[in-house]
Amino acid sequence: MNVTALSVGVLAGFNPLQPVAAVPLFKFYAGTWQIIVSNHMFMVTLATAILLIAISLGVRQNGNMVPRGLRNLIESVCVFLREEVARPILGSHTDQYIGFIWTVFFFILSLNLLGMVPTEKIVALITGKENHYGGPATANIWITGAMAFVVFLMFHVSGIREQGFWHYVVNLAPPVPWWISPLIYFLEVVSSLVRPFTLAVRLFVNILAAHMVLGVFLGLIVVFKSYGMTFVSVVFVVGLSCLELLVAFIQAYIFALLSTLYIGFSIEPQH
Repeated sequence: MNVTALSVGVLAGFNPLQPVAAVPLFKFYAGTWQIIVSNHMFMVTLATAILLIAISLGVRQNGNMVPRGLRNLIESVCVFLREEVARPILGSHTDQYIGFIWTVFFFILSLNLLGMVPTEKIVALITGKENHYGGPATANIWITGAMAFVVFLMFHVSGIREQGFWHYVVNLAPPVPWWISPLIYFLEVVSSLVRPFTLAVRLFVNILAAHMVLGVFLGLIVVFKSYGMTFVSVVFVVGLSCLELLVAFIQAYIFALLSTLYIGFSIEPQH
């Protein structure tokens, strides 16, 4: 009876959202504004620093015109995104917007991959102290929402710049019979407002779900405390981790592809 009560108590205290929760690390003041830095903000900063260093090292030629190693990997991904993703959609405008598409892809991919690294455990092994320096930043709806909002601004600004403000507003809806044009125009306006929500929610939900499932299987080891359950949980965690690695690339690709589509819709009057 005591063992059962203890198991129930452990299960009740188990929180599958804990691995993806945003935890404040420290705060500082900018004038009268209080700025709180969370573990997810730390991961965003870390991803930015890693990208700046890795891309800078990767594009260095060092007198060798044949790309090798990291440079070869980066160039292969960039060429694929430019020729297979952006050019069929953006056409002659590809080189004008490909820098933004590259940035979106590599930034989201870096956040997804960093979210799989047990950063807080590594820091704990080094310092011997419990910490929260880690976590999947793309499992935070505020972060994915901020990235989606940047894309939202990008495709509207691009459309206005290419067509002019008035023509962009007029061409927001395709040519249709006059009696149905108000409905179509209303649907197009709603569609343009919904696009950033679809970007943010799709990335957020997929990364959140993946980490929650991993957390549940790891939690079963603590709850049941048996060798059989430990073996089953470890096997499932390894398999799901491989699947999550694939999801990290797929979600970065989808975000970049949809961003390209939205920009293409905005710069072409005949969308």
